[in-house]
Amino acid sequence: MLADRDRAQLLIIDVQEKLAPHIADSSVAAANCLRLVRYAGRLGVPITITEHYSKGLGPTVSGLRDAAGNETPRLEKIAFSCWRDDAIRTRISALESEGRDQIVVAGMETHVCVGQTVLELLDHGKTVFVVADAVGSRQAAVRDLALERFRDAGANIVAQEMIAFEWLGRGDDPAFKDLIQLIR
Repeated sequence: MLADRDRAQLLIIDVQEKLAPHIADSSVAAANCLRLVRYAGRLGVPITITEHYSKGLGPTVSGLRDAAGNETPRLEKIAFSCWRDDAIRTRISALESEGRDQIVVAGMETHVCVGQTVLELLDHGKTVFVVADAVGSRQAAVRDLALERFRDAGANIVAQEMIAFEWLGRGDDPAFKDLIQLIR
């Protein structure tokens, strides 16, 4: 199944100032989350950003926060799974009712908040794309194990560049020249 920008919503989970420095290769995951936000913004894909216990873990990293803009909801949570938070579940469901039935997921930590969210979304029959190069855990081996688990559970495991080109669909899309600069 291909990711379709007209059916997609982007969920960025817990890429926060006090958490990110402890994530293996966090600069890569954060940079790819930023790319995803920029792709989504330019292609009209709705974005939801979550923050787990921001009092302790800080806000979303500034570059990502700035790129998403003030119109993008940043929703606080305390449950590890986004699906267990009423406001986040309501947001995901509202977008789904508008035809946004593909949930593209990225963020931190792969085996905790991303993982529990992905598995619960799948348990509730959602179509999930996990962006492997835009997720991270404190240990790379744990991240890899979580990705294997997601694939076994039915998630589509993709890379941020795959999402960009699938959302574009064609080389003559008017957004192609704009997005290719972000991809490089």
